[in-house]
Amino acid sequence: MKVLPFKIPKPENEALVYQEEHLSVLYDQFHQHSEIQISYVEQGAGTLLVGDTISDFMPNDILVLGGYVPHVFRSDINFSEITDVYTLFFDKNSFGKDFFGLADFESFHDFFNQSDYGIRVLSRKKKLIKQFHKLKYQNKVQRIATLIKIIDHIIKAEKIALSSFVYKKKYTDDEGKRMNDVFNYAMENYSEPITLEEISEIANMSKNAFCRYFKKRTNKTFFQFLIEIRIENACKLIHNYPDYSISYISEQCGFQNTANFNRKFKEIKGVTPSHYRLERF
Repeated sequence: MKVLPFKIPKPENEALVYQEEHLSVLYDQFHQHSEIQISYVEQGAGTLLVGDTISDFMPNDILVLGGYVPHVFRSDINFSEITDVYTLFFDKNSFGKDFFGLADFESFHDFFNQSDYGIRVLSRKKKLIKQFHKLKYQNKVQRIATLIKIIDHIIKAEKIALSSFVYKKKYTDDEGKRMNDVFNYAMENYSEPITLEEISEIANMSKNAFCRYFKKRTNKTFFQFLIEIRIENACKLIHNYPDYSISYISEQCGFQNTANFNRKFKEIKGVTPSHYRLERF
């Protein structure tokens, strides 16, 4: 199976693609595509991996992924049986190579630059969701006008980057499959001890070669990445199961002792697990 790049089904001479997904599980393979992606998550939740950073997606999220930004959406079927996502795909030259270069779109330049690291929109969501709901009933010309309105709202909104580092080169199919296998294994087995020998074998590489390979493509070691996966899953347990003790959550997320869990959690989230729980309830 070709994991990277992932081609968006696009009729010839169609500049903008509008796509609705109503699935139990989204396309959950590590992939990238040339188009910029703006998605509205109406229903569903799960894990989101963009570039070097793992986080989550939730209902009412508005997410932007730039062209060739590698990413994975992994639906959490325990949260919702169906994930509903509405997406626009386009690229900077969809409407002509000079279209977004016009003086009228000068304010759009930051949007395109920021999309290279992914964007999570934090404000103006009601206005954005209203625009997304119009798309289903619009013709192609009307959808282009709505896209421009959506980008304008995103420019004016509060937002944060989804990633701090993105590997700038396009992945080959073999590289994509290797990274997909590594990410999937880590996300499915984070609660268990994972050794360097074990993950190197999954990547079909020597230990030293794998360490160099992973660091070059993510700007972090595999074990830094694994700790982030464990902390993100700990956050979900803290949020969804207020009766679970911190020590139990630590154990369920693959930490051998609670003190180390508390230290790593504070390094990544800026607060201790106990304070994180207090902020959520």
